[in-house]
Amino acid sequence: MGQKIHPNSVRLGYIRNWQSRWVADFKDMPQLIREDYEIRNMVKEKFLQAAVSSVIIERLGNYLKITINTARPGIVIGRKGQDIETLRAELERMTGKKVYINVFEIKVAELDATLVAQSIAFQLEKRVSYKRACKKAMEKTMASGALGIKVMVSGRLGGAEIARREWYRKGRVPLQTFSADVDYGFAEANTVMGKIGVKVWIFKKLFFAKTPRELQEELKKMRLEEEKQNMIVGENISKEENKGDQNVDA
Repeated sequence: MGQKIHPNSVRLGYIRNWQSRWVADFKDMPQLIREDYEIRNMVKEKFLQAAVSSVIIERLGNYLKITINTARPGIVIGRKGQDIETLRAELERMTGKKVYINVFEIKVAELDATLVAQSIAFQLEKRVSYKRACKKAMEKTMASGALGIKVMVSGRLGGAEIARREWYRKGRVPLQTFSADVDYGFAEANTVMGKIGVKVWIFKKLFFAKTPRELQEELKKMRLEEEKQNMIVGENISKEENKGDQNVDA
């Protein structure tokens, strides 16, 4: 049997960052890990139709900062920000800490592995052929500028009695190259015949740098630019919603 390693975990500290960023005593760690798990489940269950990709949790004393990466920020924010305020109140009640929530928009959903996996799983629940769903998702991802994509589905495919596993690939997906930006996503489809698992690997680009320090500096610049763009988009969305509410009131 081959020994499989998570594509994101093997790149942590190199080109990837942790989704839970906090430091605690050893005796408090199990409780906080469980709390992170419950927070992520609450956000994803509350916004099933919002295409939530990831939830980043940061802790500092009695403060809790949560960043939600989604392809549909308007659904998460809600009318006049009601949905996000309700979520914040529920999280403060559950954790007993002051909670701050940021919502960032994913501009190209076809380049996010988690969202692609969710899209395929949603189609499988609608009884679309798994081959058709996988190939259409792969074509959209490659057309969006990806260098490669690999999709694997496993379970009772096509209603077969014996579960099996099939995978498809376009382009190249260098999983063993640490400087390769390979995004990984997983989703499950609850079909009539049982659960079907969907795994997606997307090779976006290769970071060329002479030293690890130069690579880290390049990544920091990219993250700062993405955060600035996402903040600008969030402000524009809130302004448009306020204008719409004023027109309705008028």
